[in-house]
Amino acid sequence: MKKKWPFIFAFSVLLSNTVTVLAQTEPEEIKVEGDKFQDFFYESIFQKSIENYDKSLVALEQCLKLKPNDATIYFEMGKNYQYSKDYKNAYSSYEHATQIDANNKWFWVGLYDVCYETKDFNQAIIFVNKIIPFDAEYKEDLVSLYMATKQLDKALALINELNEKVGKTERREMYKMEILSEGKYQSSEIDNLKEQIEKNPKEESNYIALIFLYSNNNEENKVQEVAKKLEKEIPESVWAQVSLFKNYLDNNDGANAVKSMNMVLASSKIDSKIKHRILNEFLLFANANPQFVPDLDNAIGYFKNDPSVNVAKEIGKFYHNKKQWDKAIKYYDLSQKNSSEVDLETNLLWLQANTELKQFEPVVKKSMAMIDNYPAEPQFYYYAGMANNQLQLFKKAKDILEMGLDYVVENKNLEINFNIQLGEAYNGLGDPTKKELYFNKANQLLKEKK
Repeated sequence: MKKKWPFIFAFSVLLSNTVTVLAQTEPEEIKVEGDKFQDFFYESIFQKSIENYDKSLVALEQCLKLKPNDATIYFEMGKNYQYSKDYKNAYSSYEHATQIDANNKWFWVGLYDVCYETKDFNQAIIFVNKIIPFDAEYKEDLVSLYMATKQLDKALALINELNEKVGKTERREMYKMEILSEGKYQSSEIDNLKEQIEKNPKEESNYIALIFLYSNNNEENKVQEVAKKLEKEIPESVWAQVSLFKNYLDNNDGANAVKSMNMVLASSKIDSKIKHRILNEFLLFANANPQFVPDLDNAIGYFKNDPSVNVAKEIGKFYHNKKQWDKAIKYYDLSQKNSSEVDLETNLLWLQANTELKQFEPVVKKSMAMIDNYPAEPQFYYYAGMANNQLQLFKKAKDILEMGLDYVVENKNLEINFNIQLGEAYNGLGDPTKKELYFNKANQLLKEKK
């Protein structure tokens, strides 16, 4: 006699036509009676477990001779064919199992698995719909299958159904964003969100989604309507303030705009990109309404620990481009005060802004300090030399410029400026020969640029 394998199976399913309960056990987890049948069946399970699929199938053929209409045998044959990647016979075996017993979830799962592995997603949808009455969790699979087959309207409807019944998931929200990127689906989603807001006016996420949809369609009036409704229903909602802020600015209501801005900037719920956008909008407003500049300065404090953008520096550059040098310097100073690291660009911009204001003593002091820390950076030598020339300290200017010129590499504009300043220094020192030498070098470099 063949050795009987002492497997213990935790669950049971009927091996013939039966009434199946919803919470079913996978068919291989069984205990069967009858010595011969049991020997062949356990042999097939063992051979499958060590991946001898051909031998497992041979044992199952013997089982079929004993019980030719046993659905579970066909299911087990399907598994062996599937693991062997013989999808045609796997499909046929699973299908035969469902024909004998259509009320077993696992038989339909077998057909679904084969279709999924062979990327026959349209057929997979048919089988998932057979499984869902037994196991509603397969609706998640159905969403993915609708996406794969571009049935986006069905996918969106099912996503909304699942969101309402079981809550949102990251994957479904990603699918939803993909669907709504196509404008034709936005109208139905707007209707859905309105309906959800009426059903549950305290659910903030529906207002936010509706605001974003209206914003993408440039329907600002509707954005404000939703934002006001959100503020009324959920007064503590910071998302309402994001939309109301823009409305306050448009109406030149600076006081309320400041309140909304501060709420948004203080919130950990709001993405940093939105915060930066709000600050930029308020910067433009404050530039036109100087009485709100102190509020702008306070707002910068919210970005002290933001590693992505040096906000004070960017505001300084904004004023720099407008040639408002005093304001630019103020924010460059604030930028350096808030940062633990020295930023070369900020220092160079600071030097340029002070040069424009003819504040040469601070330029000398700053540039010499930077030379001590960055002795190979030629631009600091240039500013130190130029400022000393302007202060008529020509000897200092000459020495610094000659030292710094050695560090100029492949920067023709800077090299031209060095030579001009050296000419000025030697002119101040009363050396016309070297004055002409450096001015001529500068002219020659200018010609080469052309």
